[in-house]
Amino acid sequence: MEYRRFGRTGWNVSEIGYGMWGMAGWTNSDDEQSDRSLDIAVEGGCNFFDTAWGYGAGKSEEILGRLLKRHPDQRLYVATKIPPKNMKWPSKPDYKLEDCFPADHIIEYTEKSLKNLGVETIDLQQFHVWEDSWAENEEWQRAVEKLKADGKIQHMGVSVNRWEPENVQNTLRTGHISSVQVIYNIFDQAPEDTLFPLCRELDIATIARVPFDEGTLTGTFTKETTFPEEDWRSTYFVPENLNSSVEHADRLKPLVPQGMTMPEMALRFILSNPDVSTTIPGMRKAPHVKSNLSASDGKGLPKDLLDELKQHRWDREPTEWSQ
Repeated sequence: MEYRRFGRTGWNVSEIGYGMWGMAGWTNSDDEQSDRSLDIAVEGGCNFFDTAWGYGAGKSEEILGRLLKRHPDQRLYVATKIPPKNMKWPSKPDYKLEDCFPADHIIEYTEKSLKNLGVETIDLQQFHVWEDSWAENEEWQRAVEKLKADGKIQHMGVSVNRWEPENVQNTLRTGHISSVQVIYNIFDQAPEDTLFPLCRELDIATIARVPFDEGTLTGTFTKETTFPEEDWRSTYFVPENLNSSVEHADRLKPLVPQGMTMPEMALRFILSNPDVSTTIPGMRKAPHVKSNLSASDGKGLPKDLLDELKQHRWDREPTEWSQ
C-alpha cells in the first residue's frame, strides 16, 4: 500500500481508502461479510475509512466502530458525515443553512456519530451536502470551531454535491475546512479544472469518491441491469442514466490493457493524479478488497493511456434522479 499526505492535517493515509456506504442500505449487505472485508483491508494496509450517519441511520458507523475495537493498536483514520437536517440529498441552491446545518444540528449529529463509532474524537467530520452560498455564514463556522475546541473532532471537511465540484470553493477559502470529498473518475474529470488547483494552493486534502461511477466503470452493467426497489440504485439508474452509462463504459472496454480489469484501470486513472489524497471505493466482498488494494503500487497508468482516457470525460448536470 502506498500512502499520501492528507493536506494540512499532515496525516499519511492509504491512497486507497474504504467507502462504507454499501454496508448499509445496498442490496445484499451482510454484517459478517462486512466485518471480514474490513479486517482484510486493515491487513492490506488500508487506514482511511469513510462512513456517514446517513448510511443506514448510523449502522455503517457502528460497523466501523466494531472495526476500531478489533484493531486497537492500528492507527485508523475515521471520517464520517453529518446529514442535512431536512434529510434531502443533494442540497439545492434555494436551501438555507438553517434547513440543513444549524449549529445545534451539527453538534447533535456529531454526538450521535461519536456514540455509534465508540470514540471520543472523530478524525474527520464532514458536511454531507453543501451550498457555497453558506460559506460566510458564521453559524456553521462557530459550531465547527466549538467541536474542535471541545476535542470532539480533529478536522472538518465537505462532501460536495454530485457533479458540482465548484460549489465549495469559497467555503474552502474560509480556513475552517481541511478536506473536500468530490466525485472524480474517468468520466467525472471536472475537479481538475479549478477545484484541485485550489486545494493544492490551500493545502486541502481531496477525497475522490465514486471511483467506479456507481458501478458502471466496473464494466459489468448492461442496459438490462436492474436493482431491487429498496436499493437506492433503482432510483439512480433510471433508463435515461443506465443506457447512457453503459454506452460510455462500453467505449472504454477496448482500452483496458491486457492483464488488467476495468475496475483496476479506473482506480489507476485516479491514482495517477497526485492531487488526489485518497480514493474510497465501496467494497463489500473480500475479493473486491484484495483486488482494489492491489492497485496501490505506485505505478499508475502509462501516459499514452491516460491521454486517451482524458478524451472520455463526460460532463453531466444534476437532475432529479442524480441525488
